[in-house]
Amino acid sequence: MLRAVTRRQFLTASALTLPAGSYARAADQPNEKVRVAVMGLRIRGKQLAPVLAATPHVEVTHLVDPDPAMFKPVLEVLKTPARSPATVADIRRVLDDPSVTAVVVAAPDHWHALATVWAAERGKHVYVEKPVSHNLIEGRRMVQAARKYKVVIQAGTQRRSQPSIIAARDYVRAGKLGKVAFARAWISGDRPNIGFAKPEPPPAGVDYSLWLGPADGPFTKNRFHYNWHWFWDLGTGEIGNNGIHGLDVIRFVCGLDAPTKVSCAGGKYHYDDDQQTPDTQTATFDFPGGPGGAAGCTVVWEHRIWEKKGQGPEGQSYGITIHGDRGTMLFSGDAWTVRGGDGAAEKPQGDPVREHVRNFVASIRGQAEPNAEIEEGHKSTRLCHLGNLAYRTGKTLRFDATTETTDDPAANQLLGRGYRKGFELPRVE
Repeated sequence: MLRAVTRRQFLTASALTLPAGSYARAADQPNEKVRVAVMGLRIRGKQLAPVLAATPHVEVTHLVDPDPAMFKPVLEVLKTPARSPATVADIRRVLDDPSVTAVVVAAPDHWHALATVWAAERGKHVYVEKPVSHNLIEGRRMVQAARKYKVVIQAGTQRRSQPSIIAARDYVRAGKLGKVAFARAWISGDRPNIGFAKPEPPPAGVDYSLWLGPADGPFTKNRFHYNWHWFWDLGTGEIGNNGIHGLDVIRFVCGLDAPTKVSCAGGKYHYDDDQQTPDTQTATFDFPGGPGGAAGCTVVWEHRIWEKKGQGPEGQSYGITIHGDRGTMLFSGDAWTVRGGDGAAEKPQGDPVREHVRNFVASIRGQAEPNAEIEEGHKSTRLCHLGNLAYRTGKTLRFDATTETTDDPAANQLLGRGYRKGFELPRVE
């Protein structure tokens, strides 16, 4: 098997960061395959599997999903691999296979941490989709697992592998936008009303208990494929679903770490249906210091998932703006322009998903460091959790990044979750 890798010091401020070192190199095994299992196939796993299969030195060996209807569409997009991957319902069967090098976790949010920590315990590297965790405690546990078991854990925030986003980071951190004191990200879009659904038997062949994993509750069509995003015990709402992308770009470009104060407004103002998470939300994060010597920086996330496409801020359904005293950087997709400054602009280059996957594989092979290492994925996902905590408690929260707790006892009760027997999140000492 490929050797497990150690991680260089990524963030000197983190008490959990390893002493300065470097990845253990695998250059003496240049032809060894990285054997990958893909967990969660309905959307993201189906998209990632062919990218992985087309990546040099990679073999997709297993497809994992408790819904057997998910296998055929993925096998079809894989076309004719040299060897058809095995289809498995239970990720634990794959983790017990010593020939598997890495796991892609593209299952629903409530499975992210458990599958990741289980894999790390067995010395397997992990590519985990966004948001990396269902709650804040889980995210820190994932970071701890990467350190203890010396494995690569890459977050699926692929914009960190997009050259145009890297160029934006270099531009802002060079001070060309001036002092940056405000940034904003948003999404609008007419998601459908999901209506109300009563408990019923799961579809034939679906192992619903396994699909639930750490969670619990009866099967309904609204608590299953995709709509699970809108239930607190399964998902993280739209801020976790799409807010993570915009918030991660802002953190990456502006060099922001942790907020000190978080507030949130919003509610279910448009839809009358089973959704628990807000259809309208504005979360505000105050950071103690910004780039370019700014005394501080405020970041705002907002979503209105009922608004018609193209009617959001700047006429964009999804966008980001970063505001400095020399100009404003406006993102349209992964392209950006500067208004009121020197007129700099960048267009996206290539396929960031492909480059992100290649970076993950190169990190496993000891040839690179991950562009979205789990500590960074956790810190960006942490913003989503804090925004939801402020929403659910109705409080403005003070956040202590050292303890990763707030000043509100009710919010602190929501930092973690309960687990069903057999699916408890392991402690990482």
